[in-house]
Amino acid sequence: MTEKERWEQWLQEDWENCVSLNLSYQDLGDPYQIDNCKRILRRLIRVERLWLVDNSLTDLSAICLPRCKELKLSKNHFTSFRQLPKIPEIQHLSLDENNITALNELSALKYAPLESLILKRNPCEFQENYRQLVFSNLPNLKMLDGILKLPEDCLPLGRNFLSKLCTIL
Repeated sequence: MTEKERWEQWLQEDWENCVSLNLSYQDLGDPYQIDNCKRILRRLIRVERLWLVDNSLTDLSAICLPRCKELKLSKNHFTSFRQLPKIPEIQHLSLDENNITALNELSALKYAPLESLILKRNPCEFQENYRQLVFSNLPNLKMLDGILKLPEDCLPLGRNFLSKLCTIL
């Protein structure tokens, strides 16, 4: 390839000015494909809305998406919040159908303006006081798994006597 051809190809891939992008269902099974996808993600410096659904992704921690407000990472293979990209402006984050087991790393998102988070169909959803734990770690959060913040979600941990009651019919 000549220098001119490389320059023309680079101009065709104007990832730096992309604001909204859907790279879902890319079947990233090969290391070359994953590396190429990460190369593209590193160039998304202006993206505000990004969908990466069902791509077999496991770790994007080396990626920074400085302007991303909406990120959909559903149906991937994330096991930890540490594996997420750096997303300081995130408002809406979808992580449903991954394999996130623990909520102790949620504090990584504490200072983000995160308003809605979807974690359903992850093992962490079955943790005791799941909603209280999430809301206590994310003060700006207004909605979890499509349900608005409820008064009982704001109770201090261990103080929700309703969760200890058993109803006999």
